[in-house]
Amino acid sequence: MYMKTCPRIPLTSEERACLDRKEHDQVPNEMSDITWRIFRIMSEFVEGFQFLSTLSKEVTIFGSARLAPTSHWYQEAVKLGNLLAEHDFTVVTGGGPGIMEAGNKGAHDAGGASIGLNIQLPMEQRINPYVNGSHAFHYFFTRKVILAASAQAYVYFPGGFGTMDELFEILTLIQTKKSEPVPVILVGTAFWRPLDAFIRSTLYEEFDTISKEDIGLYTIVDTAEEAFEHIRHTSDRTFF
Repeated sequence: MYMKTCPRIPLTSEERACLDRKEHDQVPNEMSDITWRIFRIMSEFVEGFQFLSTLSKEVTIFGSARLAPTSHWYQEAVKLGNLLAEHDFTVVTGGGPGIMEAGNKGAHDAGGASIGLNIQLPMEQRINPYVNGSHAFHYFFTRKVILAASAQAYVYFPGGFGTMDELFEILTLIQTKKSEPVPVILVGTAFWRPLDAFIRSTLYEEFDTISKEDIGLYTIVDTAEEAFEHIRHTSDRTFF
């Protein structure tokens, strides 16, 4: 009988060092690798959710890591972070540069809670200097789950593939009722309108792959002030 096998993913040097400190000699190496990886993934989820449980009134900001401080959208993200912190919201980002840095900077400069859920890279821990509370992840996918888990609003500035991935994951969770219907705000009319047109004309009208109400799952605005108006009266929420 044919048995499908999963490809073996080599452990990182850090994982191997941790595993070598354990006494797993009686277990075949491949099984040790898989078991260790599963437990590490579990621990990242547990620690991530524990970290989130210490926060309140979170708003998660997404956007490109490539936008410089001279960018108009970087400046708008600073404004939004500032507005949120002034009204006692917790600003959560991926902790990196660009829009993430901008949101954290705005919150930090206003004396608010500025949180970074950052990723550990081989040579460095990629985190911007405006974070005053952080949690680091080894795996991108566990970090992504925690970023999406409990915010009472999600804000998306212009970004690339990662931003699009994060946007459509949240929209899918809300569409399928796996998440509460919370505000999803897209900042930057010039950037987001072409995508909105594609969703309306191609996904809905031409191919009928979404429902009409799905188009209402997000709101497009052009300024930090407009974004904040959609956030200010939202309620704190628990995990999805």
